[in-house]
Amino acid sequence: MTTSHAGNEAFTAILAHHRSMEDAVTAKVRDITRDVANADPFEPAVERLAAYIGDEVIPHAIAEEQSIYQVAAQRPHLAKLVDEMTVEHRQIDALVGRLVRAGSGEEAVERAVELGRLFAAHVGKENDLLLPPLVEDQEVDMSELLGQMHRLTESARRHAGAAETGGASETPSSEAAGIASIAEPELDVRTIVPARRHQEIFATYASLVPGTAFVLVNDHDPKPLRYQFEAEHTGEFSWEYLDTGPRVWRVRIGREQPA
Repeated sequence: MTTSHAGNEAFTAILAHHRSMEDAVTAKVRDITRDVANADPFEPAVERLAAYIGDEVIPHAIAEEQSIYQVAAQRPHLAKLVDEMTVEHRQIDALVGRLVRAGSGEEAVERAVELGRLFAAHVGKENDLLLPPLVEDQEVDMSELLGQMHRLTESARRHAGAAETGGASETPSSEAAGIASIAEPELDVRTIVPARRHQEIFATYASLVPGTAFVLVNDHDPKPLRYQFEAEHTGEFSWEYLDTGPRVWRVRIGREQPA
């Protein structure tokens, strides 16, 4: 079986991007470890790592799920691996939440190192086990998949950027928040194991009648979840922060009426 030149180029580009992300995460974990060891304020380094995961890693992960993972899941010999790696995406998201809530420098280092190891293992698994069979599969167009990933990732970044610069209202009044909490169902995922949280959230969203909403209660900012909603339901949902921490986040997620 032969592999196309374009497929090899796409594979090489993906590997290079993975390497750059892994290097960035490793460097930011090292910064946290250094600051704690020197008794310097470690919170800025924690914020930089959390921001990088939220702004770069999670959008990339969601784009993978909507492109490469969907194709790989159709191959019986890769389906189980795809399931495992999708769970790892959720674990990375959950670990970021635990990192930003760390109550001490020692805990921050522990969480950061755990996050770095999980990400490195995840990237290695994808590079060595998931991608090579797809590159060798003559029915798979790796160049097209890479293009899809880029479009999905950029879409998530543009949406997040618009929200952060005031492109949409995300902080309704306390009166509006109170009305929402009374009139709409509430999904508290803090007691749900991290690997199942997104599944429960999207099941709740799918059960909504268009024009209605539910209130998500979480123990960290669910910003990565918003990227996934944008990738999977662009133009079909609304997102309003009702409470923004530091211990509890509440977000009103609505299902829009069809145009």
